[in-house]
Amino acid sequence: MKQPTYSILLTAEDEGGFSVAVPELPGCFTQGKTTDEALEMAKEAINVYLESLL
Repeated sequence: MKQPTYSILLTAEDEGGFSVAVPELPGCFTQGKTTDEALEMAKEAINVYLESLL
């Protein structure tokens, strides 16, 4: 079964780091110090969000 893909909004924050929002999953937000960390955190946040729906 193919896993769904989700668009994310990656925003550089003035105080440093990056915030991530997943528009298709209301309330699914995370952050990271670097873009790589923010992307990894986004994957984790999406998985946790989807698991919570089950």
